[in-house]
Amino acid sequence: MKLLVIGSGGREHALTWKLRESQLSEDVYCAPGNPGIAQEGECLPVDVKNPLAILEVAQQVQADLTVIGPEAPLVAGVVDEFEKAGLAIIGPSKAAARLEGSKIFAKQFMQRHGIPTARFLVAENFDDAIKALEILGTPVVIKADGLAAGKGVVVARDREQAEKALDEFMHQKTLGAAGERLVLEACLSGEEISFIIMTDGRGILPFSPAQDHKAIFDNDQGPNTGGMGAYSDDSILDERQREDIVRRIVAPTLAGMAAEGTPYRGFLYFGLMLTTSGPQVLEYNVRLGDPETQPTLVRLRSDFVDLLKAVREGTLAGLEAHWSPNPSVCVVLASKGYPGKPETGKQITGVEAAESLGGVKLFHAGTTFHDRQLLTAGGRVMGVTAIAQDLPSAIERAYAAVSKINFEGMQYRHDIGAKGVRRRTAGSGGGRSPRAAKRMPRSAKL
Repeated sequence: MKLLVIGSGGREHALTWKLRESQLSEDVYCAPGNPGIAQEGECLPVDVKNPLAILEVAQQVQADLTVIGPEAPLVAGVVDEFEKAGLAIIGPSKAAARLEGSKIFAKQFMQRHGIPTARFLVAENFDDAIKALEILGTPVVIKADGLAAGKGVVVARDREQAEKALDEFMHQKTLGAAGERLVLEACLSGEEISFIIMTDGRGILPFSPAQDHKAIFDNDQGPNTGGMGAYSDDSILDERQREDIVRRIVAPTLAGMAAEGTPYRGFLYFGLMLTTSGPQVLEYNVRLGDPETQPTLVRLRSDFVDLLKAVREGTLAGLEAHWSPNPSVCVVLASKGYPGKPETGKQITGVEAAESLGGVKLFHAGTTFHDRQLLTAGGRVMGVTAIAQDLPSAIERAYAAVSKINFEGMQYRHDIGAKGVRRRTAGSGGGRSPRAAKRMPRSAKL
């Protein structure tokens, strides 16, 4: 099969790498790609926000299947264009992609279908936002309605922080049109986890669980980012918790979308908070997470193309995905200035030394190649990913690789995976059963 991946970040590097492993892959392309992806397959130029441009690239390479990495083309309707042209693609329709494209739509959808989530109010303007703030009080979570590259969420601990965020979003328009309308919601307490599935609209195939680290600094301090690292470990959720999430959240979401005439197909990411009253939805993403994809796909032992074909053919129900029992960790290296305006053009050294370590894979994100030098070209530069027999060893291996890499202004968190180690030490959160160590549960059927 000829396979095409759309995107240029660490998630897309991981996708291209995993697709290339498949026995079914003949040629793997990525558009626009990056220097790391270029080592896995041929990179082609494209405007990822233009669905017709993406369709043209797929036709050019005669792609048998296209996998969309980022959310923007999905929200713009790329799947609809492919379907009209009769080309195979993985992802939701434009209507279904509203689950991520509009936070207001997503919260109101959850409300309509009884899906557990935090209490919320919608603000159409600044005055509405102030009134909502007075009703909800603080701490409060303020979310831009539209796409904001992971930077549209502020957890305001007090009134001053909340009003500052409202002013930035609605008056200063720091997020442009994305922040013209807002959702304000009660701040939930608990542990945040990422639950990702594949679905053909009926069958549900859960991925190995992961936990992201959104804040820029250690101990979850500082502003939110697109993600500073993640780890994947079966002990994040036990089998009972997984079944509860599928029953109370995943299945009602897919049933609700179908009932509203917008059946959902593709990857669906549930950002969840594990509260004392059970799991509640923080957000939907209509694609794989970044950086969760990197440590998750490192653990996948099934043929990824086989799974994608099942999504396209509607045969996902009853299928099993096999996973390595070994945990994995991804540490994101970011440029100075991120998550604000990053400094770029800095030479990156030590990549070969890092990749020479066993059990390590570097996934490029914001990199470029110029005058025979690898340079930084974005906020998140690369995800240093490692797998080992247990979580402490995976963490140690990832940071050993990080120590080999250097570029001016490099910043990263030093505590990726620490929550998982504490969970295991405390004996909470389940643990890994013999069955869970080999595979996730069979896919369910609605």
